[in-house]
Amino acid sequence: NQVTHVYSEKKNTVEMIRLIETLAWKYAACRRLYLSWDSASWHSSNRLKDWLAKHNSAARVGCGPQIKVVPLPSCAPFLNVIEAVFSGMARAVIHNSNYPSAEEAKMAIDRYLAERNAHFQVNPERAGEWVWGLERQPAVFSDANTCKDPAYNR
Repeated sequence: NQVTHVYSEKKNTVEMIRLIETLAWKYAACRRLYLSWDSASWHSSNRLKDWLAKHNSAARVGCGPQIKVVPLPSCAPFLNVIEAVFSGMARAVIHNSNYPSAEEAKMAIDRYLAERNAHFQVNPERAGEWVWGLERQPAVFSDANTCKDPAYNR
């Protein structure tokens, strides 16, 4: 129930690799990491697949965790529970805000996610039921649960 994030100018394979490297470093003591994500093109590029194969070969000889990717089906936003966390963060930090700079907005996002992570370290539970009380719905798998905020379009 911990959120790791990076800031990037683009959504692409290079940024996915950077995020995975961050996770692999953060969880270096683990044997395996599972990544679950939607069907965006940068999540299934040949470059990313090649990088993962190379990383996993190195991990087999003790250089970090094996990384297994479990893609979500396309057109299934109710399965992408991270949307509940991001929607709660957007409502608490971004919507109706007026930060004087991008750096101050990033600091607010960092603070929100740090407080969220600290809460779940002290109180292990499923995500979404209490995070400043602003998540749209509990972050649990449900056919009826669309975690993404309908008022927010990417």
